[in-house]
Amino acid sequence: MTKLVQVAVAILIRPNGEYLLASRPQGKGWAGWWEFPGGKIEAGESPEHALIRESQEELGITPTQIQPWIKRRYDYPATHDAEAKTVLLHFFFVSAWQGELQAREGQQFAWQHPQKLNVSPVLPANAPIMQALSLPPVYAISNVQEMGEPAFLQALKQQLELGLQLLQIREPDLGQHALAQLSAKVLSLCAAYDCRCLLNGSPELATQLGYHGVHLNSQRLMAMTTRPDNLLVGASCHDLEQLQQAQHLQLDFALLSPVLPTASHPGANNLGWEKFADLLSGLEIPVYGLGGMRPQHLPQALASGARGIAMQRACW
Repeated sequence: MTKLVQVAVAILIRPNGEYLLASRPQGKGWAGWWEFPGGKIEAGESPEHALIRESQEELGITPTQIQPWIKRRYDYPATHDAEAKTVLLHFFFVSAWQGELQAREGQQFAWQHPQKLNVSPVLPANAPIMQALSLPPVYAISNVQEMGEPAFLQALKQQLELGLQLLQIREPDLGQHALAQLSAKVLSLCAAYDCRCLLNGSPELATQLGYHGVHLNSQRLMAMTTRPDNLLVGASCHDLEQLQQAQHLQLDFALLSPVLPTASHPGANNLGWEKFADLLSGLEIPVYGLGGMRPQHLPQALASGARGIAMQRACW
């Protein structure tokens, strides 16, 4: 059996959304590969304390605003310069720190945009985190049925101009021809703003209509045995079993709902923020909170370990 090494990892974030990568210094395993900076959690040490200590030792800074995010387990094979090992990575967002960055171990630094990575190679355990970081904090869900198509398209254009980057088309009452017509308009509009669009439906239909991805309802999710190919894939979850299935399939993200009471499901047993945070603890995929969400709930969602919030009515 390989040994388990627990590691605290810092995702330093600038206000413009760029994050810091550092190269592995010479003399260490995987030298020259790029990673998020961090280091081993010592016996009896909390991940948070290890994060601060390693940041001081490696980077010359002291984090002052940190937020726990997801964990990720990865099995590293033996190489010519490193033994085989299993790592459990504890990722933290670091949005503020004291001091100036210093390459105290002779490493190189590179500030990167989530969707425009220009350094390589990146350590294998870090690659899925890059994908997760490319997900924006707001995931919008269409509401054509209530609004009507002209009003929805107008509202969509306004949100795209404000920076919307991720959209789910969820219109179960539309026939196939009407859905195809709506999809063509939405995809054309979103292409000008680099907004990725997912279809709530089957992977086959999403591919046929030209979507970037597919969003699986909980029934489709639980029936899946393999992840759909060549698509950005999200799924709707309502409990731990469904979240674990999404993680098992290595989906790009999940929605967890309902967090708060919603107009669409009056009387439903909402999770509340405490239960929401408990369900996210230890997950290896990013999760959005859904159900009663409004823009002002985003800080609470992030503090609970979510990637962001998903909204239907409050978006438009």
